[in-house]
Amino acid sequence: MSLDFKKYHGLGNDYLVIDPNVRDVAMTEANIRLICDRNFGVGSDGILYGPILDGDIPRLRILNPDGSEAEKSGNGLRIFAKYLFEKQYVQGKEFQIQTLGGLVTVQVKDDVAGLIRINMGKVTFISNEIPVVGEPREVVNEVLDVNGVDFQVTCLSIGNPHCVIPMEEVDETRARAIGPYVENHERFPNRINLQILKVIDRANIDIRIWERGAGYTLASGSSSCAAACAAHKLGLVDNDITVHMPGGTLHIEIADDGEVFMTGPVEGTFQGTFHADLENRLSKSK
Repeated sequence: MSLDFKKYHGLGNDYLVIDPNVRDVAMTEANIRLICDRNFGVGSDGILYGPILDGDIPRLRILNPDGSEAEKSGNGLRIFAKYLFEKQYVQGKEFQIQTLGGLVTVQVKDDVAGLIRINMGKVTFISNEIPVVGEPREVVNEVLDVNGVDFQVTCLSIGNPHCVIPMEEVDETRARAIGPYVENHERFPNRINLQILKVIDRANIDIRIWERGAGYTLASGSSSCAAACAAHKLGLVDNDITVHMPGGTLHIEIADDGEVFMTGPVEGTFQGTFHADLENRLSKSK
């Protein structure tokens, strides 16, 4: 029986891999929403569509459950790297993946344990590169009015946009309460991912995440990188950081040249085919 998808998770952040070389599906907004729906579809935090083999480097599309497309996803990249390695699309344990957010380099540290290290590139705090409206500047420790409450925020991009808010305590309730307002704030023309951040010590931080296009998530690779880099920029942590989330921990290293490395596990959960009933609801047009 041919497979329509494989499912993996990175610390509870789950994605479906739909490989167009095995079973192509029209990635319309309606189809993405339906497939990702946990009640009416298969259910996931997003779809990894690829590899798209139109060059020497496999290309990946990262699709959010609301039908929008993300530039980069740390957990998604680790999952996709595992898939490429398992299916032998790549030779060796070091290779590259092309995303909307740029080229990333991958190292499979332990294929049995699913431990993967990714060079996520360099962050930028410059407003027009994130983007954040207003004159060009570094968006560090600025005041943001969120539904009538002022927060000190630091914003950055690591190929996708992030807003980090340090707090004395973090929990799911706080993330859910302000996440939709921050994501859709008028200051962020492309919307934005939110992390609320508690510094435990100079080597450990605790975060909760509201992800653009997906909502509250148990873990996020790019969010972990963003929160660690914001805390480092604010002088709150050193350059070797463990990021704690409800789904587990990721190890983030900030190199002297500014490059950010993320290491963490990936695990496959199941694979399957779409039932004929769901198949009939999927649009065939691109």
